[in-house]
Amino acid sequence: MGKGVKAAVIGGVFAVMVGGAGYGAYNIVSAVSGGGSGSSASAPKTGTPDEDEVAETTGKFFAAWEKGQATQAAAHTNNAAAAGTLLSAYGEDAHISDVRITPGKARGTTVPFSVKATVSYDGTSKPLSYHSELTVVRGKTTGRALVDWQPSVVHPELKDGDTLVTGESAKPPIEAVGRDGTVLTKEKYPSLGPVLDTLRERYGAEAGGTPGVELVIRHADPATAADTPLVTLAEGKPGKLRTTLSAGVQAAAEKAVKQYAESSVVAVKPSTGEVLAVANHREDGFNAAFQGKVAPGSTMKIITAAMLIDNGVTSMNGPAPCPPTATWQSQTFKNLTGMQPNDDATLANSFLRSCNTAFIKLVDEEPLTDASLTQEAEERFGLGRGDWKTGIVSFDGSVPAVSGPDRAANAIGQGQVQMNPLNMASVTATAITGTFRQPYLVSPELDDRQLAQAKGLPASTAAQLKQMMRLTATQGTAAQAMSGLGGDIGAKTGSAEVAGNATSDSWFTGFRGDVAAAAMVQQGGHGGDAAGPIVAAVLRAGG
Repeated sequence: MGKGVKAAVIGGVFAVMVGGAGYGAYNIVSAVSGGGSGSSASAPKTGTPDEDEVAETTGKFFAAWEKGQATQAAAHTNNAAAAGTLLSAYGEDAHISDVRITPGKARGTTVPFSVKATVSYDGTSKPLSYHSELTVVRGKTTGRALVDWQPSVVHPELKDGDTLVTGESAKPPIEAVGRDGTVLTKEKYPSLGPVLDTLRERYGAEAGGTPGVELVIRHADPATAADTPLVTLAEGKPGKLRTTLSAGVQAAAEKAVKQYAESSVVAVKPSTGEVLAVANHREDGFNAAFQGKVAPGSTMKIITAAMLIDNGVTSMNGPAPCPPTATWQSQTFKNLTGMQPNDDATLANSFLRSCNTAFIKLVDEEPLTDASLTQEAEERFGLGRGDWKTGIVSFDGSVPAVSGPDRAANAIGQGQVQMNPLNMASVTATAITGTFRQPYLVSPELDDRQLAQAKGLPASTAAQLKQMMRLTATQGTAAQAMSGLGGDIGAKTGSAEVAGNATSDSWFTGFRGDVAAAAMVQQGGHGGDAAGPIVAAVLRAGG
């Protein structure tokens, strides 16, 4: 936004609209009922607000909101200071007026409603409409029925600390295009919305466009979330920004994640590091595919197996016994229910069955130390150094050197290891090519970014990892999810236990030809159950 535009600060809640009537009939009905906060009881009321109180409180709040009476509207909330500031600033800084609010049918103390208003700036006006809801609660000290003040009352996309601003855009618009020239829009590829917003923030000027005038949400932390446009009053001239994304793979990724709540997926091209798709299906809109920081479960065994091979502990056809349990420094680890022990198992066999105990027992072998897994991750796979420059905000994994039980837990993707689908797609790409190529979404030539470097894997190690992943995809825990896929395929499953959750996170990473993909579904269960079908769908589209 231009420097002359002030922000409508949205503290604990959303800012409000100012303007006309439109709520009279509802207010008359609630007044006739005679209930609610107008009661003159000698002692403060307790308990959940009743139907009459809900009607009276929302009626008064909506009516004041429509008329631009900030102080009066704020008085009907449980955070009058924050609400008053926001409601006053909303009309001045966000330039929203002519508000009409239409309530829906109350669900207990929750009232859905729709808002229609006008955004005006510098002689230009555009309509604004959306749906939201509020909840009426009992005031802790007064006993009055009050609107529970949350940012989403004013607009469903607002979160704590966000602001609403109308004015000249901070950055020119962009026309993001895929690797084949297809225009990528958030309308066609919904989960790309935050990605495209960030690309505009970072590369709008370099792409050669000119700014327009917009109503935007300015987020609390601009370093992690770019402005979210809501209404465009005057079109700017978009600059063209070429990305590495494949429209076909992206479309498949969007469709696949829609099947599972709280899911994310990334696909990369192992031969170059180019990101082919990134998709999320999450309630919070967070780009967990690039920025997530969670335990990856047994997909981590790709890195652990590489460490074992590189340090001469064992090899693909070498011993990796799979006992029922394994104890490391007083902590006992088990396998998934139903796994048969195998004292004669090779590393390939324990890998394709995802035997936890085999890996736990081997991390105690010479010459391994507390730092060995960290060194393998950082030096061979380029992880955990904080130096990836993908073109947007991303996290490049964390594999800390630890002692005690967490050293063993880290080896099976639990403990203190943190990853996201971007990281694990890159791990697979490195494993099957032997070369670390830092993933990127925008060419480094556009802004002279220096991509991260790592020495990669010995050819023999990469060959063994690729073969073990092939076996896992055709004979092991990934076989069901990967069935029907032709060509050269490989995969690894993972289930990550999270404290407080009854169901584990589902992880899956795999490759087909020159496409590697990884997915995570929070509380999705076993790796092949939820994340597996997502990865398979993406690999199928990647051809």
